[in-house]
Amino acid sequence: MTSRLPGFYELPHSERLRIVGQFAGLSDDELRSLGQFGILTAGLADVFIENAVGTFSLPLGVATNFLINDREILIPMAVEETSILAAASHGAKLARAGGGFKCSATEPVMTGQIQLFVDAYTDEDRATLEANHDALIAYANRGHDSLISRGGGARELDWRWIPEIKSIIVHLHVDTRDAMGANIVNTMAEKLAGMLGGLLCCETGLRILTNFTERRLAKAECLVPKAALESREYRAEDVVDRIVKAWEFAWYDVYRATTNNKGIMNGIDPVLIATGNDWRAIEAGAHAWTARDGTYRPMAKWSKDLDGNLVGSLELPMAVGTVGGVTKLHPTAKAAMRLLGLPDARELAGICCAVGLAQNLSALRALASEGIQRGHMDLHKKNLDLMAANRGPRTGASKN
Repeated sequence: MTSRLPGFYELPHSERLRIVGQFAGLSDDELRSLGQFGILTAGLADVFIENAVGTFSLPLGVATNFLINDREILIPMAVEETSILAAASHGAKLARAGGGFKCSATEPVMTGQIQLFVDAYTDEDRATLEANHDALIAYANRGHDSLISRGGGARELDWRWIPEIKSIIVHLHVDTRDAMGANIVNTMAEKLAGMLGGLLCCETGLRILTNFTERRLAKAECLVPKAALESREYRAEDVVDRIVKAWEFAWYDVYRATTNNKGIMNGIDPVLIATGNDWRAIEAGAHAWTARDGTYRPMAKWSKDLDGNLVGSLELPMAVGTVGGVTKLHPTAKAAMRLLGLPDARELAGICCAVGLAQNLSALRALASEGIQRGHMDLHKKNLDLMAANRGPRTGASKN
């Protein structure tokens, strides 16, 4: 048997599945599980992925209690971890006591990079780029009338010199409106590379977007009244102090910051998956953003106001889309967007940050009071019970 399968993508699904099953020695039941398409058609699966043989199902749940910019909202989340929706809903309930989440987002500007190989960055190079700035922007926008009519398009060019690789790196900043924008930016960057190479009489290297979308930021903030944090073990004031100290621990310790931020993405990723967005791109940008000063930090910030209430904020690059791609083709993603009230890209970005902040609030509150395992293990026990039921009784097992 070999994994070298020329033309595999051209075969019908049934034949692909037969070959895979034969290769791995799968049973008929395993083949049926692997080859299910669920709500998708085989045709849509072929659009989303090459060499499709089936789909993989994730549980889809709804997080409750969210009040975002004074709007009641239910949050669709696709994820397999037991405690995530419970934590998000609990964090939203705590924030709700202080008026919920206030969210905002910058204009949806994505950035493409164009690499120009030169022996040195000269004053003449700088003058040429500056003199042709507007012409380059106009050339990038040519053929994108639909985007421009919606208020988007290429906005600005800037550049920097990296002597170690003898490259001028040109950044093209593009307002992609409600699209995530990767295809738009990549198309513009590739087109612009030829013009730039001609102007500077140089070879060009890579021309592609960056997922470090520092100009496309979303922010969520909340105030939690200290009374909402009262617990059986600790006074409300003590819980506030312990949450702030837990955040400080993460600020100064990369080991804690890493797990802290994983918890934040526990909230954000399921919303991105449910709405058909690229959670991998958001993850990459979020982790780069939190390490932008050279030290990996917690993504969210927590402090105490003058009245002793807990104040939290989360700001992250959030390049989400509400038009095109999976968002408009996947039936579940379309329904999830309807559930959210058909937000535009900036609104969806804010929602994602609110869910991440709620997730972090819930986790820090648990860590600062009764501990994380009480709720985790109550929910985890359901998984263990189900696994035991599926195994059934073992022959000869003790009854004690």
